[in-house]
Amino acid sequence: MFIMNLKIKPTNNIKVFLDADEGLSIAKSAGINRKLHHAIEESGMFPEGDYSLEVSSPGVDEPLTSIRQYRKNIGRKVLVTLTDDTEQTGMLTEVGEESLVIEVKVAKKKETTPVEIPLDSIKTIVVQIIF
Repeated sequence: MFIMNLKIKPTNNIKVFLDADEGLSIAKSAGINRKLHHAIEESGMFPEGDYSLEVSSPGVDEPLTSIRQYRKNIGRKVLVTLTDDTEQTGMLTEVGEESLVIEVKVAKKKETTPVEIPLDSIKTIVVQIIF
């Protein structure tokens, strides 16, 4: 399990976004929420108790932000936006230390071709939900 993002709003709303290599169950999220709630109470960070705490995983429409997430999503269709704002859509097949590979459909054919993309040229990657 790893932290993806942490947000604390001026209204004392704390949002913790987690992910895990094997997926994040509701039970795991609830357990982390209870432990964090207890730690916050013990620390006296909010003496009046005027805060809210939310623990969840990022939504399916949120961009992937780490190599660990890229690897977790091998075999899924992704939309890659490059730093020059061009886009590539394909099946994520490989993730290395410096690049990843997606299988892109050849126009009007059933064939695919591998496209290697350097990690430093990636602006965002979003998993595409297939219905």
